[in-house]
Amino acid sequence: MSDPLQVDRGSSLSAAGARPPFYRDATVVKWLSQVLTLALVLFALIFLASQGRSNLEAKDIETGYDFLGTALGSDLGSGIDTNPNTSGRALWVGMVNTIRLSFGGIIAATVLGVLVGVGRLSRNWIVSRASSVFVETLRNIPLLVQIILIFVVIASLPRVTTDQGPIPGWLHISNKGVSIPRVYVADGFYQWLIFLAIGAAIGWVVMRQRNRVHDDTGRATYPVLSFLAVVGVFGVAGWFLHPIFGWVGAIFDFGASAINALTPGIVQVIISVAAVAAAILWIRRFLASHRTPAGLTKLVDDDWFRIIFAAAGAVLVILFVTLGWPGLSSWIINSGRDLFEVLGDKFGNGRTGLPIDAMRPDIEQVGNFPNYGPSGLNLIQGLAAVYFGVVLYTAAFIAEVVRGGILAVPKGQSEAAQAVGLRRSTMLRRVVLPQAFRVILPPLGNQYLNLTKNTSLAIAIGYSDVVQVGQTVYNQTGKTLEVVSIWMLFYLACSLTISVVVNFFNVRMRIVER
Repeated sequence: MSDPLQVDRGSSLSAAGARPPFYRDATVVKWLSQVLTLALVLFALIFLASQGRSNLEAKDIETGYDFLGTALGSDLGSGIDTNPNTSGRALWVGMVNTIRLSFGGIIAATVLGVLVGVGRLSRNWIVSRASSVFVETLRNIPLLVQIILIFVVIASLPRVTTDQGPIPGWLHISNKGVSIPRVYVADGFYQWLIFLAIGAAIGWVVMRQRNRVHDDTGRATYPVLSFLAVVGVFGVAGWFLHPIFGWVGAIFDFGASAINALTPGIVQVIISVAAVAAAILWIRRFLASHRTPAGLTKLVDDDWFRIIFAAAGAVLVILFVTLGWPGLSSWIINSGRDLFEVLGDKFGNGRTGLPIDAMRPDIEQVGNFPNYGPSGLNLIQGLAAVYFGVVLYTAAFIAEVVRGGILAVPKGQSEAAQAVGLRRSTMLRRVVLPQAFRVILPPLGNQYLNLTKNTSLAIAIGYSDVVQVGQTVYNQTGKTLEVVSIWMLFYLACSLTISVVVNFFNVRMRIVER
Protein backbone atom coordinates (compact mmCIF):
# COMPACT_ATOMS: atom_id res chain seq x y z
CA MET A 1 0.00 0.00 0.00
CA SER A 2 1.51 3.35 -1.00
CA ASP A 3 2.25 6.01 1.49
CA PRO A 4 -0.02 9.06 0.94
CA LEU A 5 2.67 11.35 2.28
CA GLN A 6 5.13 10.18 -0.37
CA VAL A 7 2.52 10.59 -3.09
CA ASP A 8 1.83 14.14 -2.04
CA ARG A 9 5.58 14.92 -1.87
CA GLY A 10 6.15 13.51 -5.39
CA SER A 11 3.26 15.41 -6.87
CA SER A 12 4.49 18.66 -5.30
CA LEU A 13 8.01 18.11 -6.66
CA SER A 14 6.71 17.39 -10.16
CA ALA A 15 4.54 20.48 -9.98
CA ALA A 16 7.50 22.58 -8.88
CA GLY A 17 9.68 21.24 -11.71
CA ALA A 18 7.07 21.77 -14.43
CA ARG A 19 7.66 24.63 -16.86
CA PRO A 20 5.27 27.58 -16.53
CA PRO A 21 2.92 28.49 -19.39
CA PHE A 22 4.73 30.21 -22.26
CA TYR A 23 2.97 33.53 -21.59
CA ARG A 24 4.50 33.51 -18.08
CA ASP A 25 7.95 32.25 -19.07
CA ALA A 26 10.41 35.13 -18.51
CA THR A 27 12.66 34.03 -21.38
CA VAL A 28 9.78 33.70 -23.85
CA VAL A 29 8.26 37.03 -22.83
CA LYS A 30 11.63 38.75 -23.10
CA TRP A 31 12.31 37.43 -26.58
CA LEU A 32 8.78 38.06 -27.83
CA SER A 33 8.84 41.65 -26.56
CA GLN A 34 12.16 42.33 -28.33
CA VAL A 35 11.03 40.70 -31.59
CA LEU A 36 7.71 42.55 -31.52
CA THR A 37 9.46 45.86 -30.80
CA LEU A 38 11.85 45.30 -33.68
CA ALA A 39 8.97 44.37 -35.98
CA LEU A 40 7.04 47.50 -34.98
CA VAL A 41 10.08 49.73 -35.58
CA LEU A 42 10.70 48.18 -39.00
CA PHE A 43 7.01 48.46 -39.89
CA ALA A 44 6.99 52.12 -38.83
CA LEU A 45 10.09 52.87 -40.91
CA ILE A 46 8.65 51.11 -43.95
CA PHE A 47 5.32 52.88 -43.51
CA LEU A 48 6.90 56.32 -43.14
CA ALA A 49 9.22 55.70 -46.10
CA SER A 50 6.35 54.59 -48.31
CA GLN A 51 4.23 57.57 -47.27
CA GLY A 52 7.11 59.95 -47.89
CA ARG A 53 7.72 58.44 -51.34
CA SER A 54 4.02 58.68 -52.19
CA ASN A 55 3.83 62.31 -51.11
CA LEU A 56 6.94 63.20 -53.11
CA GLU A 57 5.60 61.42 -56.18
CA ALA A 58 2.23 63.18 -55.79
CA LYS A 59 4.02 66.54 -55.82
CA ASP A 60 6.21 65.40 -58.72
CA ILE A 61 9.40 65.81 -56.65
CA GLU A 62 12.27 63.61 -57.74
CA THR A 63 14.65 62.22 -55.13
CA GLY A 64 18.23 61.12 -55.59
CA TYR A 65 21.79 62.18 -55.12
CA ASP A 66 22.57 63.05 -58.72
CA PHE A 67 22.82 66.71 -57.68
CA LEU A 68 26.21 65.96 -56.10
CA GLY A 69 27.71 65.96 -59.58
CA THR A 70 26.06 69.18 -60.74
CA ALA A 71 27.81 72.55 -60.80
CA LEU A 72 27.50 74.91 -57.83
CA GLY A 73 26.62 78.43 -58.85
CA SER A 74 28.45 80.26 -56.07
CA ASP A 75 31.82 80.46 -54.31
CA LEU A 76 32.60 79.60 -50.69
CA GLY A 77 33.98 82.02 -48.15
CA SER A 78 36.84 79.77 -47.00
CA GLY A 79 38.14 76.23 -47.18
CA ILE A 80 40.39 73.95 -49.16
CA ASP A 81 38.54 74.94 -52.33
CA THR A 82 36.69 78.27 -52.44
CA ASN A 83 35.45 77.68 -56.00
CA PRO A 84 34.20 74.05 -56.05
CA ASN A 85 33.07 72.75 -59.40
CA THR A 86 30.31 70.48 -58.04
CA SER A 87 27.86 70.42 -55.14
CA GLY A 88 29.48 67.28 -53.81
CA ARG A 89 32.86 68.99 -53.73
CA ALA A 90 31.29 71.97 -51.94
CA LEU A 91 29.80 69.72 -49.26
CA TRP A 92 33.19 68.04 -48.83
CA VAL A 93 34.80 71.48 -48.31
CA GLY A 94 32.19 72.22 -45.66
CA MET A 95 32.87 68.89 -43.95
CA VAL A 96 36.62 69.60 -43.87
CA ASN A 97 35.95 73.05 -42.38
CA THR A 98 33.74 71.50 -39.69
CA ILE A 99 36.30 68.80 -38.90
CA ARG A 100 39.12 71.34 -38.63
CA LEU A 101 37.00 73.56 -36.41
CA SER A 102 35.97 70.65 -34.17
CA PHE A 103 39.43 69.10 -33.89
CA GLY A 104 41.17 72.37 -33.09
CA GLY A 105 38.37 73.35 -30.72
CA ILE A 106 38.57 70.07 -28.80
CA ILE A 107 42.30 70.47 -28.21
CA ALA A 108 42.10 74.12 -27.12
CA ALA A 109 38.97 73.60 -24.97
CA THR A 110 40.57 70.62 -23.21
CA VAL A 111 43.76 72.50 -22.33
CA LEU A 112 41.89 75.61 -21.22
CA GLY A 113 39.25 73.62 -19.34
CA VAL A 114 41.82 71.61 -17.38
CA LEU A 115 43.71 74.77 -16.43
CA VAL A 116 40.55 76.58 -15.31
CA GLY A 117 39.23 73.51 -13.48
CA VAL A 118 42.46 73.13 -11.53
CA GLY A 119 42.53 76.90 -11.00
CA ARG A 120 39.13 76.80 -9.26
CA LEU A 121 40.68 74.56 -6.61
CA SER A 122 43.80 76.72 -6.25
CA ARG A 123 44.74 78.16 -2.87
CA ASN A 124 45.50 81.46 -4.59
CA TRP A 125 42.43 83.65 -4.09
CA ILE A 126 42.89 85.61 -7.33
CA VAL A 127 43.31 82.48 -9.48
CA SER A 128 40.37 80.75 -7.81
CA ARG A 129 38.02 83.73 -8.15
CA ALA A 130 39.06 84.46 -11.74
CA SER A 131 38.44 80.82 -12.69
CA SER A 132 35.04 80.88 -10.98
CA VAL A 133 34.03 84.06 -12.82
CA PHE A 134 35.15 82.49 -16.11
CA VAL A 135 33.02 79.39 -15.54
CA GLU A 136 29.92 81.03 -14.10
CA THR A 137 29.86 83.72 -16.76
CA LEU A 138 30.50 81.78 -19.94
CA ARG A 139 28.43 78.68 -19.25
CA ASN A 140 25.34 80.78 -18.39
CA ILE A 141 25.39 82.85 -21.60
CA PRO A 142 23.94 81.09 -24.68
CA LEU A 143 26.60 80.03 -27.13
CA LEU A 144 24.93 81.77 -30.07
CA VAL A 145 25.03 85.07 -28.16
CA GLN A 146 28.75 84.61 -27.46
CA ILE A 147 29.49 83.82 -31.11
CA ILE A 148 27.63 86.90 -32.33
CA LEU A 149 29.32 89.06 -29.68
CA ILE A 150 32.80 87.86 -30.69
CA PHE A 151 31.91 88.42 -34.36
CA VAL A 152 30.84 92.00 -33.62
CA VAL A 153 33.99 92.68 -31.59
CA ILE A 154 36.22 91.41 -34.41
CA ALA A 155 34.29 93.42 -37.00
CA SER A 156 34.86 96.60 -34.95
CA LEU A 157 38.66 96.22 -34.97
CA PRO A 158 40.83 98.48 -37.21
CA ARG A 159 41.20 97.68 -40.89
CA VAL A 160 44.11 95.74 -42.31
CA THR A 161 47.23 97.83 -42.89
CA THR A 162 50.65 96.92 -44.22
CA ASP A 163 52.18 97.25 -40.76
CA GLN A 164 49.34 95.46 -38.98
CA GLY A 165 50.16 94.40 -35.39
CA PRO A 166 50.37 93.61 -32.61
CA ILE A 167 53.43 91.61 -33.79
CA PRO A 168 54.01 92.47 -37.45
CA GLY A 169 55.12 89.48 -39.45
CA TRP A 170 54.00 87.02 -36.75
CA LEU A 171 50.55 87.99 -35.46
CA HIS A 172 48.06 90.17 -37.31
CA ILE A 173 44.69 91.15 -35.81
CA SER A 174 42.16 93.29 -37.65
CA ASN A 175 38.51 93.42 -38.66
CA LYS A 176 39.31 90.67 -41.18
CA GLY A 177 40.15 88.27 -38.37
CA VAL A 178 43.42 86.84 -37.10
CA SER A 179 46.46 85.71 -39.10
CA ILE A 180 49.21 83.62 -37.48
CA PRO A 181 52.14 81.53 -38.81
CA ARG A 182 51.01 78.47 -40.73
CA VAL A 183 52.60 75.06 -40.31
CA TYR A 184 51.67 72.75 -43.15
CA VAL A 185 52.34 69.28 -44.50
CA ALA A 186 55.05 69.43 -47.18
CA ASP A 187 56.08 67.01 -49.93
CA GLY A 188 58.03 64.52 -47.82
CA PHE A 189 55.50 64.19 -45.00
CA TYR A 190 53.99 60.84 -45.98
CA GLN A 191 57.35 59.17 -46.55
CA TRP A 192 58.46 60.60 -43.19
CA LEU A 193 55.41 58.93 -41.59
CA ILE A 194 56.93 55.55 -42.49
CA PHE A 195 59.95 56.34 -40.34
CA LEU A 196 57.67 57.42 -37.50
CA ALA A 197 55.61 54.23 -37.81
CA ILE A 198 58.76 52.06 -37.68
CA GLY A 199 59.99 54.06 -34.70
CA ALA A 200 56.64 53.67 -32.92
CA ALA A 201 56.68 49.89 -33.45
CA ILE A 202 60.23 49.54 -32.11
CA GLY A 203 59.51 52.01 -29.32
CA TRP A 204 56.48 49.97 -28.25
CA VAL A 205 58.71 46.87 -27.92
CA VAL A 206 61.26 48.89 -25.93
CA MET A 207 58.52 50.28 -23.69
CA ARG A 208 57.21 46.80 -22.92
CA GLN A 209 60.73 45.62 -22.11
CA ARG A 210 61.26 48.63 -19.82
CA ASN A 211 57.96 47.88 -18.05
CA ARG A 212 59.01 44.26 -17.61
CA VAL A 213 62.31 45.29 -16.04
CA HIS A 214 60.47 47.68 -13.74
CA ASP A 215 58.08 44.93 -12.62
CA ASP A 216 60.96 42.51 -11.98
CA THR A 217 63.40 44.83 -10.24
CA GLY A 218 61.37 47.83 -9.10
CA ARG A 219 63.87 50.25 -10.65
CA ALA A 220 62.72 53.40 -12.45
CA THR A 221 63.03 52.50 -16.13
CA TYR A 222 61.09 55.43 -17.70
CA PRO A 223 59.19 53.39 -20.32
CA VAL A 224 57.26 56.33 -21.81
CA LEU A 225 60.41 58.44 -22.16
CA SER A 226 62.13 55.46 -23.78
CA PHE A 227 59.30 55.16 -26.27
CA LEU A 228 59.43 58.87 -27.10
CA ALA A 229 63.21 58.74 -27.43
CA VAL A 230 63.07 55.91 -29.97
CA VAL A 231 60.37 57.68 -31.98
CA GLY A 232 62.37 60.90 -31.82
CA VAL A 233 65.53 59.22 -33.13
CA PHE A 234 63.63 57.72 -36.07
CA GLY A 235 61.89 61.04 -36.66
CA VAL A 236 65.18 62.93 -36.87
CA ALA A 237 66.71 60.28 -39.13
CA GLY A 238 63.62 60.26 -41.34
CA TRP A 239 63.73 64.03 -41.67
CA PHE A 240 66.82 63.62 -43.84
CA LEU A 241 66.39 60.08 -45.22
CA HIS A 242 62.67 59.96 -46.06
CA PRO A 243 63.18 60.01 -49.89
CA ILE A 244 64.47 56.41 -49.70
CA PHE A 245 60.86 55.27 -49.28
CA GLY A 246 59.79 56.71 -52.62
CA TRP A 247 59.28 53.17 -53.93
CA VAL A 248 56.24 52.79 -51.66
CA GLY A 249 54.25 54.84 -54.17
CA ALA A 250 54.65 52.07 -56.75
CA ILE A 251 52.93 49.65 -54.35
CA PHE A 252 49.87 51.90 -54.11
CA ASP A 253 49.86 52.37 -57.89
CA PHE A 254 49.81 48.59 -58.27
CA GLY A 255 46.97 48.42 -55.76
CA ALA A 256 44.99 50.97 -57.77
CA SER A 257 45.44 48.86 -60.92
CA ALA A 258 44.40 45.70 -59.05
CA ILE A 259 41.25 47.33 -57.67
CA ASN A 260 40.36 48.73 -61.08
CA ALA A 261 40.56 45.21 -62.51
CA LEU A 262 37.87 43.94 -60.11
CA THR A 263 34.26 43.46 -61.16
CA PRO A 264 31.17 44.26 -59.09
CA GLY A 265 30.45 40.56 -58.68
CA ILE A 266 33.88 39.87 -57.21
CA VAL A 267 33.49 42.78 -54.78
CA GLN A 268 30.12 41.43 -53.65
CA VAL A 269 31.68 38.02 -53.01
CA ILE A 270 34.58 39.58 -51.08
CA ILE A 271 32.26 41.66 -48.88
CA SER A 272 29.97 38.69 -48.25
CA VAL A 273 32.85 36.40 -47.31
CA ALA A 274 34.30 39.12 -45.06
CA ALA A 275 30.94 39.58 -43.31
CA VAL A 276 30.56 35.85 -42.70
CA ALA A 277 34.17 35.53 -41.51
CA ALA A 278 33.77 38.49 -39.13
CA ALA A 279 30.59 36.99 -37.67
CA ILE A 280 32.22 33.58 -37.19
CA LEU A 281 35.31 35.12 -35.61
CA TRP A 282 33.21 37.20 -33.22
CA ILE A 283 31.07 34.21 -32.21
CA ARG A 284 34.17 32.07 -31.60
CA ARG A 285 35.75 34.74 -29.43
CA PHE A 286 32.50 35.23 -27.56
CA LEU A 287 32.22 31.49 -26.81
CA ALA A 288 35.90 31.37 -25.84
CA SER A 289 35.34 34.19 -23.33
CA HIS A 290 32.59 32.09 -21.69
CA ARG A 291 34.68 28.94 -21.55
CA THR A 292 36.02 27.76 -18.21
CA PRO A 293 38.56 24.99 -17.42
CA ALA A 294 35.59 22.67 -16.89
CA GLY A 295 34.08 23.48 -20.26
CA LEU A 296 31.65 25.96 -21.82
CA THR A 297 29.50 27.75 -19.27
CA LYS A 298 25.73 27.77 -19.65
CA LEU A 299 24.64 30.54 -21.97
CA VAL A 300 21.74 32.73 -20.93
CA ASP A 301 19.17 34.11 -23.33
CA ASP A 302 21.07 37.40 -23.70
CA ASP A 303 24.14 35.47 -24.83
CA TRP A 304 22.13 33.63 -27.45
CA PHE A 305 20.65 36.93 -28.57
CA ARG A 306 24.14 38.35 -29.17
CA ILE A 307 25.15 35.28 -31.17
CA ILE A 308 21.99 35.40 -33.28
CA PHE A 309 22.40 39.15 -33.79
CA ALA A 310 25.97 38.66 -35.06
CA ALA A 311 24.82 35.99 -37.54
CA ALA A 312 21.83 38.08 -38.63
CA GLY A 313 24.11 41.09 -39.13
CA ALA A 314 26.23 39.13 -41.58
CA VAL A 315 23.11 38.07 -43.49
CA LEU A 316 21.85 41.66 -43.62
CA VAL A 317 25.21 42.86 -44.98
CA ILE A 318 25.04 40.25 -47.74
CA LEU A 319 21.46 41.20 -48.63
CA PHE A 320 22.29 44.90 -48.61
CA VAL A 321 25.29 44.46 -50.88
CA THR A 322 23.56 42.15 -53.35
CA LEU A 323 19.97 43.45 -53.31
CA GLY A 324 19.69 46.65 -51.26
CA TRP A 325 22.34 48.72 -53.04
CA PRO A 326 23.65 46.95 -56.14
CA GLY A 327 25.68 50.01 -57.13
CA LEU A 328 27.70 49.86 -53.92
CA SER A 329 30.26 47.52 -55.49
CA SER A 330 30.96 49.92 -58.36
CA TRP A 331 31.26 52.80 -55.90
CA ILE A 332 33.76 50.82 -53.80
CA ILE A 333 35.83 50.03 -56.89
CA ASN A 334 35.93 53.64 -58.06
CA SER A 335 36.58 55.05 -54.58
CA GLY A 336 39.24 52.46 -53.79
CA ARG A 337 41.04 53.10 -57.07
CA ASP A 338 40.98 56.87 -56.49
CA LEU A 339 42.26 56.44 -52.92
CA PHE A 340 45.18 54.28 -53.97
CA GLU A 341 46.03 56.66 -56.80
CA VAL A 342 46.14 59.56 -54.33
CA LEU A 343 48.33 57.55 -51.94
CA GLY A 344 50.58 56.55 -54.82
CA ASP A 345 51.07 60.21 -55.63
CA LYS A 346 51.69 61.14 -51.99
CA PHE A 347 54.33 58.42 -51.49
CA GLY A 348 55.85 58.76 -54.97
CA ASN A 349 59.49 59.36 -55.83
CA GLY A 350 58.82 63.01 -56.64
CA ARG A 351 58.27 63.87 -52.98
CA THR A 352 61.77 64.93 -51.95
CA GLY A 353 61.03 68.12 -50.00
CA LEU A 354 60.83 68.66 -46.26
CA PRO A 355 58.19 66.70 -44.34
CA ILE A 356 56.84 69.78 -42.55
CA ASP A 357 57.30 73.42 -43.41
CA ALA A 358 56.03 76.75 -42.11
CA MET A 359 55.33 80.22 -43.41
CA ARG A 360 54.91 83.52 -41.63
CA PRO A 361 51.74 85.51 -42.27
CA ASP A 362 51.94 88.31 -44.78
CA ILE A 363 49.78 91.16 -46.02
CA GLU A 364 49.29 91.76 -49.70
CA GLN A 365 47.50 94.57 -51.48
CA VAL A 366 45.40 93.64 -54.48
CA GLY A 367 43.55 96.73 -55.66
CA ASN A 368 42.92 99.58 -53.27
CA PHE A 369 42.75 97.67 -49.97
CA PRO A 370 45.37 95.47 -48.29
CA ASN A 371 44.35 92.03 -47.08
CA TYR A 372 45.83 88.91 -45.54
CA GLY A 373 47.94 86.87 -47.93
CA PRO A 374 47.85 83.10 -48.36
CA SER A 375 51.09 82.49 -46.45
CA GLY A 376 49.63 82.59 -42.94
CA LEU A 377 46.93 80.66 -41.14
CA ASN A 378 44.01 83.07 -41.53
CA LEU A 379 41.10 82.89 -39.12
CA ILE A 380 38.55 85.03 -40.92
CA GLN A 381 35.76 86.77 -39.03
CA GLY A 382 33.31 83.86 -39.08
CA LEU A 383 35.89 81.18 -38.32
CA ALA A 384 37.45 83.18 -35.47
CA ALA A 385 34.06 83.95 -33.92
CA VAL A 386 32.87 80.33 -34.02
CA TYR A 387 36.22 78.93 -32.91
CA PHE A 388 36.69 81.19 -29.90
CA GLY A 389 33.00 80.90 -29.05
CA VAL A 390 32.86 77.09 -28.89
CA VAL A 391 36.28 76.88 -27.20
CA LEU A 392 35.43 79.30 -24.39
CA TYR A 393 31.91 77.93 -23.91
CA THR A 394 32.98 74.28 -23.85
CA ALA A 395 36.04 75.01 -21.69
CA ALA A 396 33.72 76.36 -18.99
CA PHE A 397 31.87 73.03 -18.84
CA ILE A 398 35.08 71.00 -19.06
CA ALA A 399 36.45 73.01 -16.12
CA GLU A 400 33.51 71.89 -13.98
CA VAL A 401 33.99 68.30 -15.10
CA VAL A 402 37.66 68.46 -14.15
CA ARG A 403 36.89 70.07 -10.80
CA GLY A 404 34.33 67.38 -10.01
CA GLY A 405 36.76 64.64 -11.01
CA ILE A 406 39.49 66.01 -8.76
CA LEU A 407 37.10 66.30 -5.82
CA ALA A 408 36.02 62.70 -6.41
CA VAL A 409 39.54 61.45 -5.59
CA PRO A 410 39.63 60.39 -1.93
CA LYS A 411 41.29 62.95 0.31
CA GLY A 412 43.55 60.25 1.71
CA GLN A 413 45.37 60.06 -1.61
CA SER A 414 46.48 63.69 -1.32
CA GLU A 415 47.39 63.26 2.33
CA ALA A 416 49.48 60.17 1.50
CA ALA A 417 51.27 62.07 -1.28
CA GLN A 418 52.03 64.96 1.09
CA ALA A 419 53.22 62.50 3.74
CA VAL A 420 55.94 61.14 1.44
CA GLY A 421 57.11 64.68 0.67
CA LEU A 422 55.67 65.26 -2.82
CA ARG A 423 55.24 68.84 -3.92
CA ARG A 424 51.74 70.05 -4.70
CA SER A 425 52.40 70.17 -8.46
CA THR A 426 53.91 66.68 -8.44
CA MET A 427 51.05 65.36 -6.32
CA LEU A 428 48.54 66.81 -8.75
CA ARG A 429 50.35 65.43 -11.81
CA ARG A 430 51.29 62.00 -10.48
CA VAL A 431 48.58 61.12 -7.95
CA VAL A 432 45.40 63.17 -8.26
CA LEU A 433 44.87 63.74 -11.99
CA PRO A 434 45.57 60.12 -13.09
CA GLN A 435 42.83 58.95 -10.72
CA ALA A 436 40.53 61.87 -11.51
CA PHE A 437 40.61 61.17 -15.25
CA ARG A 438 38.82 57.86 -14.63
CA VAL A 439 35.87 59.97 -13.48
CA ILE A 440 36.43 62.80 -15.95
CA LEU A 441 36.59 60.87 -19.24
CA PRO A 442 32.91 59.85 -19.70
CA PRO A 443 31.44 63.37 -19.24
CA LEU A 444 34.43 64.81 -21.11
CA GLY A 445 33.43 62.76 -24.15
CA ASN A 446 29.95 64.28 -23.95
CA GLN A 447 31.46 67.76 -24.04
CA TYR A 448 33.46 66.83 -27.14
CA LEU A 449 30.25 65.69 -28.81
CA ASN A 450 28.51 68.92 -27.83
CA LEU A 451 31.36 71.01 -29.22
CA THR A 452 31.28 69.19 -32.55
CA LYS A 453 27.53 69.62 -32.92
CA ASN A 454 27.61 73.24 -31.71
CA THR A 455 29.83 74.17 -34.66
CA SER A 456 26.63 74.07 -36.75
CA LEU A 457 25.82 77.49 -35.23
CA ALA A 458 28.33 78.87 -37.73
CA ILE A 459 25.39 79.23 -40.09
CA ALA A 460 24.30 82.28 -38.04
CA ILE A 461 27.36 84.29 -39.12
CA GLY A 462 27.87 82.81 -42.58
CA TYR A 463 30.93 80.65 -42.02
CA SER A 464 31.23 77.88 -44.62
CA ASP A 465 30.72 74.82 -42.44
CA VAL A 466 28.83 71.76 -43.66
CA VAL A 467 25.45 73.18 -42.58
CA GLN A 468 25.91 76.55 -44.26
CA VAL A 469 27.22 74.95 -47.46
CA GLY A 470 24.37 72.43 -47.41
CA GLN A 471 21.86 75.26 -47.13
CA THR A 472 23.37 76.87 -50.21
CA VAL A 473 23.22 73.56 -52.06
CA TYR A 474 19.57 72.78 -51.36
CA ASN A 475 18.55 76.37 -52.10
CA GLN A 476 20.01 75.94 -55.59
CA THR A 477 19.00 72.32 -56.24
CA GLY A 478 15.86 71.87 -54.12
CA LYS A 479 17.27 68.62 -52.68
CA THR A 480 16.48 69.45 -49.05
CA LEU A 481 15.79 65.88 -47.92
CA GLU A 482 18.99 64.56 -49.45
CA VAL A 483 21.14 67.34 -47.97
CA VAL A 484 19.62 66.82 -44.52
CA SER A 485 20.37 63.09 -44.76
CA ILE A 486 24.03 63.94 -45.57
CA TRP A 487 24.13 66.23 -42.52
CA MET A 488 22.76 63.45 -40.33
CA LEU A 489 25.24 60.86 -41.58
CA PHE A 490 28.16 63.27 -41.25
CA TYR A 491 27.41 64.27 -37.66
CA LEU A 492 26.63 60.65 -36.78
CA ALA A 493 30.02 59.59 -38.13
CA CYS A 494 31.76 62.37 -36.16
CA SER A 495 29.93 61.47 -32.95
CA LEU A 496 30.65 57.77 -33.27
CA THR A 497 34.33 58.46 -34.00
CA ILE A 498 34.67 60.65 -30.91
CA SER A 499 32.84 58.05 -28.81
CA VAL A 500 35.14 55.25 -29.99
CA VAL A 501 38.28 57.28 -29.17
CA VAL A 502 37.02 58.33 -25.72
CA ASN A 503 35.83 54.80 -24.89
CA PHE A 504 39.23 53.41 -25.92
CA PHE A 505 41.02 55.56 -23.36
CA ASN A 506 38.24 55.00 -20.83
CA VAL A 507 38.78 51.24 -21.02
CA ARG A 508 42.55 51.63 -20.82
CA MET A 509 42.33 53.78 -17.68
CA ARG A 510 39.75 51.77 -15.73
CA ILE A 511 40.77 49.89 -12.61
CA VAL A 512 41.30 46.18 -13.29
CA GLU A 513 39.72 44.19 -10.47
CA ARG A 514 41.16 40.91 -9.36
